[in-house]
Amino acid sequence: MSYRDATLPISRRVASLLAQMTLDEKLAQIYSYWMFDLLDANHQLAPEKIKDLLSNGIGQITRAGGGSAFDPLSSAKAVNMIQRYLTTETRLGIPAIVHEECCCGYMALGATVFPQMLGMASSFQPELAQQMANVIRAQMRRVGAHQGLGPVLDVGRDARWGRIEETFGEDPTLISQFGAAYIRGLQGESLTEGGVMATGKHFIGHSLTQAGQNCAPVHLGKRELWDIYLAPFQAAIRDAGLHSIMNSYPEIDGEVVAASRPILTGLLRSQLGFEGLIVSDYEAILMLESYHRVAADKSSAAAMALNAGIEVELPAPACYREGLTEALENGRVNLEAIDAAVSRHLQKKFELGLFENPYVDEGRVLEVFDTPEQRKLAHQIARQSMVLLTNNGTLPLPKTLSKLAVIGPNADEWRNLLGDYTYTAMREYMLSIAPPESALKGIDPSVINSHAVKVPTILESIREAVPATQVLYARGCDILGKDRSGFESAVLAANEADAVVLVLGDRSGLVPDCSTGETRDSVDLRLPGAQNELATAVLDIGKPVVIILINGRPLAIPELAERASAILEAWLPGEAGGPAVAEILFGYANPGGKLPLTFPRHVGQLPIFYNQKPSGGKSYWYTDYVSEVSSPLFPFGHGLSYTAFDYTKFSISCNECRAGETVDVQVVVENTGQLDGDEVVQLYVCDEHACVPRPVKELKGFVRLELQPGENRKVIFHLPVNQLAFYDQDMNLVVESGFIKVMVGSSSTDIRCEGGFGITGDQKTPVADRVFVCPVDIE
Repeated sequence: MSYRDATLPISRRVASLLAQMTLDEKLAQIYSYWMFDLLDANHQLAPEKIKDLLSNGIGQITRAGGGSAFDPLSSAKAVNMIQRYLTTETRLGIPAIVHEECCCGYMALGATVFPQMLGMASSFQPELAQQMANVIRAQMRRVGAHQGLGPVLDVGRDARWGRIEETFGEDPTLISQFGAAYIRGLQGESLTEGGVMATGKHFIGHSLTQAGQNCAPVHLGKRELWDIYLAPFQAAIRDAGLHSIMNSYPEIDGEVVAASRPILTGLLRSQLGFEGLIVSDYEAILMLESYHRVAADKSSAAAMALNAGIEVELPAPACYREGLTEALENGRVNLEAIDAAVSRHLQKKFELGLFENPYVDEGRVLEVFDTPEQRKLAHQIARQSMVLLTNNGTLPLPKTLSKLAVIGPNADEWRNLLGDYTYTAMREYMLSIAPPESALKGIDPSVINSHAVKVPTILESIREAVPATQVLYARGCDILGKDRSGFESAVLAANEADAVVLVLGDRSGLVPDCSTGETRDSVDLRLPGAQNELATAVLDIGKPVVIILINGRPLAIPELAERASAILEAWLPGEAGGPAVAEILFGYANPGGKLPLTFPRHVGQLPIFYNQKPSGGKSYWYTDYVSEVSSPLFPFGHGLSYTAFDYTKFSISCNECRAGETVDVQVVVENTGQLDGDEVVQLYVCDEHACVPRPVKELKGFVRLELQPGENRKVIFHLPVNQLAFYDQDMNLVVESGFIKVMVGSSSTDIRCEGGFGITGDQKTPVADRVFVCPVDIE
């Protein structure tokens, strides 16, 4: 059994093991079982179920923590028991990979809950994503999990799509840098040395569906696919060494991705050079039959997916177990294709060191859960994610206020501070779909709550921040629904107070009472339910009103933007969101976040994004719509501060340059206000005349500065000319001679400095690889 010899190359170990496997053992390696499938009615591991389902081994276990009510220690013990059975009781002793969700933290009971990814991206600090992923890696590995289903690398241009909250926004450069940082944090130095296999998703086009509806068809041209939507995946594969990719659900121009060999093998493997593992999105293979109707039965679906390039079926064996056996018998797949999928999955198991170290140390599990350092990081990211959208000088609120009214459905709801892929939100969904006999049913909620991390509400945090202020509270209304019975108490509280904090927005999740998240797409970008009417009733009183948005998508709120004293965008800020909001409100901290996507004035503007082509974003020839202006409500990169910043001494290092060279763009930024503050300095370019239409602005570099009053720093962007490469008419990646306009500023519309340089040399210079990072020095 040479596959057990750790001194041999992994390729030899894989070949040795594969040669000894029966067909049933091979198939077992390319599908997964839910953890709850292995539990009894008392939520304990059931030996008879383990023996029945895992006797031939298993490729993966789905959500050992996220698909159960186990606390971290119980989860580790359960994983050890499963691995012990697999390694000692099955014929070949092959351990399983345990995969978990980890969009904004390890999605399990007791794990740290970070801000949702739109908030993370608002920090414009990719290093924070890497620090968050470091925590996720430590927590997952300590309980025996090896693969994380993140990051989401989708480009978010349509706010109707409920999952836009899981993205890093609308810009491919921003997403690429955040995605790569997340992957480096999750995968660590290597998989063997304690890394967790990251899974980029969703390849490809998942976020630009018809009408913004989940899993609907995608109408996407080849050039836009390459220029925009593939960019984050290219960066993840080449720059960050991504180990796994998950397919997207939709069809693109008539090809269902899960059944498309041209997309998953031709594009992903042959053209992008991906060498890692391709896993199915949950039930994506089954959906070839049940949803897209391109497969007549499960066996046909299994054959289509395997031949396309999907190597592991998640989350359960709906098609690959019996379906592939039948497909092999009738010739729709061949054994070589099955062996190739099994080999790639086994390779990852060897790379993870599972054959040498299948167990975890149960005595050390709790060392990495809910530590003060982890809560501090969650707090820091939440604070850095806050974006001040408007402010007439009301913020920061005086700490000496006599009476403050805190109103709104999100003011005293800790649950609503959490994103859709958090344990609490996902458990609601799991319970809603679980059959009556499921191990998930009948679990005492108090048991769950006793092991959950503490999530202070905004109301609680405000009262703690200003203990001398009398804080009046009224809910006003619910997130959804039209019940106005709470308006009266809200208006009374507002009348009695010196100022009002109105906390509005969404509830994120996957069940019908949620307004954002997966499957919660929206035709309307106004505040859901009766919240707009509640806001109007409170604003009509005439008191200073500060609106806090707890939401998962950009909102079309022009009336509120005009009437409110200030609006603070907090997104879905996680376990420390309440204290972070309170710090911003009362000036204990200064907001410095910037919008990672565009806010429309009306849903009818969608899709709206800053990097439009020259003919986009306006109606020829009047520019505006009949009933609305075409400009955004808040542009990409927008975000105010309690202080002010001045940009001076702008310069560009050369007038002319060539492909392969670097252009230094420098500017001095000074804090000219009275408070410490952060400024995100943003570098944009425009290729003014090209062989194909190019965007009017493209973000190429950014850096967040911390500046004290009167302090100034020189920022030097080292712009690689090859970062300006694009795909020409023949889909060749080229740098083209011409003039490049350079813009530096505080947002995509607040440009403070402009200049430019020429690119000389051949009309078109081929470029081997795209460049996604513009290095920045600060002096």
